[in-house]
Amino acid sequence: MTKRYIALALAMTLATSGAMAQKKKQTQPDYNGDITTEMMQQMKKGFGGSASDKALRNIMVNQSPQKLAMNYENATKFDSHFSHRVVSKAVTDQKSSGRCWMFTGMNVLRNQAIRKHHLPADFQFSQAYLFFYDQLEKSNLFLQAMIDTYKKPMNDQEVEWLFKNPIGDGGQFTGVANLIDKYGLVPADVMPETYNTNNTSSISNLIALKLREDGLQLREMAAQKGMTPAKLQAKKTEMLGTIYRMLALTMGEPPAEFTWQQKDAKGEIVETATYTPKEFYEKFAKTDFSKYYMVMNDTTREYYKVYEIQYDRHVYDGQNWRYLNLPMEDIAPMCIASIKDSTMMYFSCDVGKFLNRDNGLMDMNNYDYESLMGTTFGMDKKQRVSTFASGSSHAMTLCAVDLDKDGKPMKWMVENSWGPNYGWQGNLIMTNDWFNEYMFRVVLEEKYIPANIRAMMDQKPIMLPAWDPMFAPEE
Repeated sequence: MTKRYIALALAMTLATSGAMAQKKKQTQPDYNGDITTEMMQQMKKGFGGSASDKALRNIMVNQSPQKLAMNYENATKFDSHFSHRVVSKAVTDQKSSGRCWMFTGMNVLRNQAIRKHHLPADFQFSQAYLFFYDQLEKSNLFLQAMIDTYKKPMNDQEVEWLFKNPIGDGGQFTGVANLIDKYGLVPADVMPETYNTNNTSSISNLIALKLREDGLQLREMAAQKGMTPAKLQAKKTEMLGTIYRMLALTMGEPPAEFTWQQKDAKGEIVETATYTPKEFYEKFAKTDFSKYYMVMNDTTREYYKVYEIQYDRHVYDGQNWRYLNLPMEDIAPMCIASIKDSTMMYFSCDVGKFLNRDNGLMDMNNYDYESLMGTTFGMDKKQRVSTFASGSSHAMTLCAVDLDKDGKPMKWMVENSWGPNYGWQGNLIMTNDWFNEYMFRVVLEEKYIPANIRAMMDQKPIMLPAWDPMFAPEE
């Protein structure tokens, strides 16, 4: 091809490209993502300014949408009858703390201890005792992680997550199991609640501030030439001594041994004896936690697989949170079997959704936001989780189910830890539809799990990152 023809072909190509670009430019809207005047005019049409619109606006500007969306007809259908219920005792109160996971786990053991040893109905294990060690162990978990990850840069996602979450008062069931196995239990009157165990934010914030400072120092030390593991552990122990002092000043020091009067259900003294916390646990609440399994309904991940969450443990030498993911139709029958056998369960859900705080009913029909706002809210469970609109937020004790004549669940009940005056006598009631949509986790004893499902739990778990939004600690 001659130079003349090459030049001609190039000119034709450029001309064609220019014409196409010009045509494309003419057909594309002149829009860069801003809200334009035309768009604003179109949006305003959605609020027509009619008499009914103005009347609704005058009401809503001074009221909560939740209050105005209350479905009156649904509120009149409240029913507290249950065909099967585990008899529970006095309702506990976690006050202004995020210790729902601890109260829930200990309430399962407490109910068993009261029945087995005929203890008074208001008997409780000390949450303050276990919380002391929870905070100490979480501090060690963070500081050791600083040593383990010192080679990673500060902007590494794992390191960033650790510094963002050095400690907290939330948690889950494996924390209960690991802490009790390691430190035992004591009665509530041996180490009672303090202001700072009932109101955890102030001391937790102070400890977090100190841990971040110590974490930076450990990373710098670990990077020094010639630094030995022994020197790092000695420094970490010194730092934990400061944390121990902060905890002891605000919560009291846990007893190494104590004398306790055991009373029966009538309040009569049965025995006075001296125990260590481990001895007390062995006598009154000994449990083989290896026979407890967490199942979960995570609609964003494959069912019948086992998952494990990195760093989601309370004790460095304990177990990460591990669960088998199952559809609801597999979870419900196991829960029913446990309740029928008078065994409570650790249970967690997205508690605030469609909750009537006056009567404690959680029902999809409690609030009609669609009629109030003139739109729809149509996401399913998977879509809500994927878009951060829903996730497990609170742990309670699953204790009752109401079955129809065909054995199908109509509603469920949980014993809460927000005091006896919240909800229905300290309990929350949920319809089965709500249960399916907003329930996420339950811990079951091995004997209530069918053999085929139990066998699935032996598979190698799929590790998930600690920052996955589905696995925030329950509060």
